[in-house]
Amino acid sequence: MPVARPTAVASHGGLSHLPPLAIDPTVRAAIDQILVQLRRAQASLTGARPADPAKAESYSAWMQRNNELRGRPTMYPYVGAGFGHGLLVELADGSVKWDMLSGIGVHMFGHSDARMVEAALEGALSDLCMQGHLQHNTDVLAVAEILASEAARTSRLRHCFVTNSGCMANENALKICQQKTQSAPRILAFADSFMGRSTTMSQIGDTAAYRQGLVLNTLVDYMPFYDAALAEESTRTTLALLKQTIARYPKQHSCFVMEVVQGEGGFNVASREFLVALMQTCKNASIPVWVDEVQSFGRTENMFAFETLGVGEYVDVATVGKLSQVCACLFTPEFNPGPGLLAGTFSSSTSAYHVGARALEILRTGGYYGPSGRIAKLHQGFRDCAQDLVRRRPEFFPPVLDGAGRTLPSVIGGIGAMLRLTPLGGDKDRLVAFLKILFDEGVIALTCGHGPYHLRFLPPLGVMEVAQFKPVFAILEKALEKALEKTN
Repeated sequence: MPVARPTAVASHGGLSHLPPLAIDPTVRAAIDQILVQLRRAQASLTGARPADPAKAESYSAWMQRNNELRGRPTMYPYVGAGFGHGLLVELADGSVKWDMLSGIGVHMFGHSDARMVEAALEGALSDLCMQGHLQHNTDVLAVAEILASEAARTSRLRHCFVTNSGCMANENALKICQQKTQSAPRILAFADSFMGRSTTMSQIGDTAAYRQGLVLNTLVDYMPFYDAALAEESTRTTLALLKQTIARYPKQHSCFVMEVVQGEGGFNVASREFLVALMQTCKNASIPVWVDEVQSFGRTENMFAFETLGVGEYVDVATVGKLSQVCACLFTPEFNPGPGLLAGTFSSSTSAYHVGARALEILRTGGYYGPSGRIAKLHQGFRDCAQDLVRRRPEFFPPVLDGAGRTLPSVIGGIGAMLRLTPLGGDKDRLVAFLKILFDEGVIALTCGHGPYHLRFLPPLGVMEVAQFKPVFAILEKALEKALEKTN
């Protein structure tokens, strides 16, 4: 059966972004046949399965070569076979895993989704493999238009500059802010933030290991993130420090970059009151407000987390990425930079633009957002399963102490499609060892936080069903049993 196609997906000024060959009837029939074969092949993937012993030797050789080329082992022995079915991914050793990480939030529609495959095939029919900033097709305008129009719903963001990585989007945002403030040298950021892996972003991000050995030439002033246990006191404390820092360095800050929902820092969520107090203070001091949504974009109850938290009116610059496939920096008319500041040879691949446009269109029109949307229901499904596990197996969940020595009120956290669970007391070494057991049993996850540490789940909620939490949590429980056996 042919895939239902949106009739106005990613258009600009009435122009379709599909290449001419993609609408040829013969080509369309060929694409439809490919998708039929894909669905037939996917019928064999129904759950996790162990590796094929016959492939052990060849897979070991793949991993050895992988580690030699990288110079160090990867966290997981992961080499994909290039095939999957939603949450399920097949590896080159024949094993099948439940992917609850989705490339750290990139693969919102999982593995081998027919709609994404179709979009990629359409992109492959274009005259260009890579789009650029000097010369590009309507594909670029299609994605930029969706992002800009969605952002404009609740903010003054109007312009969109696309690029091929979240880190590069952040570099562009910083340049815009620095130009606007006439080269102000300092940056305000939250403690436990993560910005990317470039030289500058590694210095702004608050993880010592990521900047070890780098020349530190970026001046950063860190503000405490919102502490829900302290509520109004947290706001007063951070606000006082912000005002003190601004007074100490008048007109020296190019921006306050804010992850309104922290990703790597632990899936921490700020309150609106906290954010408004800080943002308004920045506005009063003419300090640009830049919201980094490279990880949170699309994963809360609105496409933009700043809309979910009701702070769009304060945002001057925003950066997005991951699930959009193509990353971008958005900004208000007042922050439109001078010519030459933003440029680059490549912006991203044509297929990435097609897949990104298809994913964004499905997300914004498919009932995913809002308090009764798909993401909200799946988040509740996760909490229900997590609460059941915590109730039945308290031995997996000893008290967790935060950085101030207080016991966390709950081992379940996160927002929307950013899901967090904290077993084993939040101990880093125990969790890292556990994640390897979990991987072997058939579930892929990661950690987040800087102490305590948490299990981080970024599942492909574009395709996930609530019922699929059940087999995932069954494996999670089994893996926790094995982890406890090893430590007892």
